[in-house]
Amino acid sequence: MTRGAHIFAVGTLAALTLLGGSALPPVPADPPVPGPPTAAPRLVSYESCADALAGLRATAGAAVGPWGFGGGQRMAFDLGAVPKAASGARTLSAQAATEHSTTNVHEPGADEPDLVKTDGRRIVTVTGGTLRVVDPAARRETGRLDLTGAMPELRWGRQTTLLLHGDRALVLAQVGAGRMPATRAMPLSDVRRSDVPFGDVPRLILVDLAGAPRVLGTYRMDGSLVDARQTGSTARVVVRTQPRLIFPREKRSTDARRTAVNRAVIARAGVEAWLPAYEWTAGAERHVGRVGCDRVSRPPVWSGTSMLTVLSFDLAGDRLGAGDPVSVAADASTVYGTGTSLYLAGQRPASARPGAPRVAWRAGEQVTEIHQFDTRSPGRPRYVAAGTVPGTLVNQYALSEWQGHLRVATTTGDTWSTRQKSQSAVYVLRPDGERLVRTGAVTGLGPGERIYSVRFLGGSAYVVTFRRTDPLYAVDLTDPAAPRVTGELKITGYSAYLHPLPEGRLLGVGQEADRRGRVQGLQVSLFDVRDPARPARLDQWHVPRAYSALEHDTHAFLHHPGTGLVALPVGDDVRLLRVSGTDIAEVGTVSHADRAGRVLRSLLVGDVLWTVSAAGLRATDPATARSLDWLPVT
Repeated sequence: MTRGAHIFAVGTLAALTLLGGSALPPVPADPPVPGPPTAAPRLVSYESCADALAGLRATAGAAVGPWGFGGGQRMAFDLGAVPKAASGARTLSAQAATEHSTTNVHEPGADEPDLVKTDGRRIVTVTGGTLRVVDPAARRETGRLDLTGAMPELRWGRQTTLLLHGDRALVLAQVGAGRMPATRAMPLSDVRRSDVPFGDVPRLILVDLAGAPRVLGTYRMDGSLVDARQTGSTARVVVRTQPRLIFPREKRSTDARRTAVNRAVIARAGVEAWLPAYEWTAGAERHVGRVGCDRVSRPPVWSGTSMLTVLSFDLAGDRLGAGDPVSVAADASTVYGTGTSLYLAGQRPASARPGAPRVAWRAGEQVTEIHQFDTRSPGRPRYVAAGTVPGTLVNQYALSEWQGHLRVATTTGDTWSTRQKSQSAVYVLRPDGERLVRTGAVTGLGPGERIYSVRFLGGSAYVVTFRRTDPLYAVDLTDPAAPRVTGELKITGYSAYLHPLPEGRLLGVGQEADRRGRVQGLQVSLFDVRDPARPARLDQWHVPRAYSALEHDTHAFLHHPGTGLVALPVGDDVRLLRVSGTDIAEVGTVSHADRAGRVLRSLLVGDVLWTVSAAGLRATDPATARSLDWLPVT
């Protein structure tokens, strides 16, 4: 967490019943040929459910192969002056809460879900299906709520995260062991959704923290939780769904026959096979529904194999409601948000032709599709533009909105090939009507390598590529029509995360490596980027054979600019560092090992450092690393 601004600050159902007698549209023999990687798609809304069904059947039928929808290729999954959220400027909440850190987020004004949240008055965590509230001033637990009473499946859930606004907490979990109930209002096709158990699906719980914690309402949706962003009191949750279609397993058959059978399944499916179903509760009330056909848009190049839905919830209210959904027939695995925009990005799925072997799913051009929503107003966002760039993203930090333009860093080619044909680039896009069109690009970065980290800071970008050595590229983006590389620093190893520091410094966290590219352990580098033509490394801190969770979980980072404190997860512990303008010094180690808990997060409330694990919370003096108190999870 970094110190920064505080957190305070239904579908149409009846139309579905009319589709039973709809004529089946013809299914193309071959999938449509995608346009060029830089083609700017135009958004199209469906005029009716019959129109939606025809389009979804046709494109899904074109995309399906003998083994179903293979090759979705979901991406590996996220300045002139330092942004306020990154700099950790000191502020106080409207309730005059104690000065505190906030989640380490990409952009100010767009909070991100995390394992722990604080508003300076309370620390809120969820572990094993139980929400706990801790008073950091009294150093004691003041509230506890067993969420499994509202959703028993939370006992077996994956990682559970939180958003916080005033006296409301939104719990977000990806869990399994559930089925969405079928109702007369939600007619089923020959491929019955009620017969198909849900896999891992999103579960949301709204909790009132004003007194003893209590559940105000719940929400469930068919699909998988991609990510969420919060602007003011509005939380926007992104869910990815795939059509509920059962393809027969014909072992003794030709690929052409399997494809024909699969297309027949698609041709018989009703529109409800694609439209996400949801259920929400508020007290004793229970409501079910589906996203309406009038809430779905599509780009011209699409596969019919997935749907993205953005749900909007007002955390200042007393219920979640239906989420006011808006959907796009596309795929994404990366969410990037600002105070005014929400972007969904993902690699365009490959299509297979009849008779193609399964390995053919891996082939095809690498294209990242980007969908932009306007989030300036509370409630449902407006879907405004879409575009594409060649290549794939490393994470959300490869995207940046600045002065009306979107900057995107991608890698194209095979980074594992001995021919080393990969390279990276930074593209600049701008909205033009309903399209994101390219205004400029700088290409050819890191031949034979791939991007490991990116940080956009105002009119500059810093890009780390790696295969054997680590070039840190400085890119000037002040002219969106003519971006250019201004400097390059080659060192061994790589930085998997870059964090801006005051006075033109940049902190990189990743792995040291030898000259052959073999990693040697955790490396923290302090860079001087004041001169974009000559980036330089000022100091290095190295722990042999060690690894930091920060390399894949940027929320695990804490920096306090006022003191230079950096709290960094290393193995099961947290190492405290002191970073000045010229060097890195180690302060000490905070461990929960004696309590059998890996430290997951660090946060500051007043002058006390709190570290969080599944075993409990530890209060520590950040100046000396001396333990002050321990609050076990019991």
